[in-house]
Amino acid sequence: MRNLSPVTYIVSITMVLLSIFMAIPALLYLGEADSNTTAFAYPALGIFIAASVGILLTRHRSHRLQPRYMFVLTVSSWLIISILCALPLYFSNLNLSMTDAIFESFSGITTTGSTVLSGLDTMSPDILLWRSIIQWMGGIGIIGMFVAVLPFLGIGGMRLFATESSEWTEKALPRMKSLSRGLLFVYCALTLACILIYWVSGMSLFNAVNHAFTTISTGGYSTSDQSMGQFNSNLILFEASIFMALGSMPFFLFVRELHGQHWVLFRDQQVRAFLGLLIAAALVMTVYRLWMHEEHPLGLFVSALFNVTSIVTTTGYASEDYLQWGSFTSVAFFFLTFIGGCSGSTSGGMKIFRFQLSFMVLKEQFRRLLHPRAVLTRNFNGRAVSDEIIASMIAYVFVFLMGMAVMTLGLSLMNVDLTTALTASITALTNVGPGLGPVIGPAGNFASLPDAAKWILSAGMILGRLELLSVIILFSPAFWRT
Repeated sequence: MRNLSPVTYIVSITMVLLSIFMAIPALLYLGEADSNTTAFAYPALGIFIAASVGILLTRHRSHRLQPRYMFVLTVSSWLIISILCALPLYFSNLNLSMTDAIFESFSGITTTGSTVLSGLDTMSPDILLWRSIIQWMGGIGIIGMFVAVLPFLGIGGMRLFATESSEWTEKALPRMKSLSRGLLFVYCALTLACILIYWVSGMSLFNAVNHAFTTISTGGYSTSDQSMGQFNSNLILFEASIFMALGSMPFFLFVRELHGQHWVLFRDQQVRAFLGLLIAAALVMTVYRLWMHEEHPLGLFVSALFNVTSIVTTTGYASEDYLQWGSFTSVAFFFLTFIGGCSGSTSGGMKIFRFQLSFMVLKEQFRRLLHPRAVLTRNFNGRAVSDEIIASMIAYVFVFLMGMAVMTLGLSLMNVDLTTALTASITALTNVGPGLGPVIGPAGNFASLPDAAKWILSAGMILGRLELLSVIILFSPAFWRT
């Protein structure tokens, strides 16, 4: 238990912050007819008291966190916060079951964006705001985890992005604090800029705030069942595409830009590949739709760019039912679901760098076939790529595919059709949001799925957000041996 004291202390501090965020909707809509003040106030008070007790019990103990217990901290904090965020939804006037509240909360905090709710256009504003706040909190938590925790643990090739600030030592602590402040500043600055631009472009202030929260966090929750299609504006769709892309770039590179390292963002191999993919995929879909005799090429390009960016960045917005564009685009969106954004961003998915490393290994194998004795080197962004990083990446991909297979089989046991079962598993593990088909596609939601399926998908969202390996290792007996 002594080793878990730092975990308890850090999780308790996080719970205090959660209770403050939870009180915001209660205070903003206090006294309104359809508000859910008590649904927010009582859980917030209970969480604050429990967190205060946890801090008092562990405040005098050593808070030096051993490396292996960073796994415990990462998983436990995300699970606890996800469950606690469900309390206002469960006690609200939505009359949700605990299963649906947990699913909505897990989807929000992992910035997946899958939902069981409908009738968003007439829903209480405090609930809509809370859903957006959950995703915004999840977004900054994801950035911190990717920059400060996962590279140090070497999860799925993340060691490639390790810096001195990723070390949990006394020497690195001041640098990590500086980096954390920089990341928080960039995240808040992008959010504020997004709010202002949405507002100036015609959104109400309420819609601008909610959609800015879920755009920068690449979460995808909206205030309408029509998602971003409610605004019917090419300008807003184009602006959203830009901010979704910004939210999917490495935030530590933004911090380096602020510290005078100019153009470092666009010299990054990940960023260049990511932006090239978005533009190329949007152009291909635009040409395809023009070939299918649709008109207005500018509008088609903006629509394609928005929906491609939404899927690749794992945001999950939709401006229309893109499954109606044709079989080619449906298949294309299926494969785009896997990709994700850059490491160190708010986006999910398998991440661009893993595809780049896979292509690097493939080229290496071709060269070895031609020149068996050649001495070959691997470099990414000017840094050597070790065999350890490649092995970690392969392990991640293997576990991802196995998790997808197990989840799909589990959903199929509940009489879920193949398209829904397969794409629901993928969208949970990649934290995208919508799947394919009439049930969970961009025009549907997850409400009709069996409760057991929602629990499986909730677990899949957490697994995907925490890069799978950091969760699975906790089930290894060797991990708990002294």
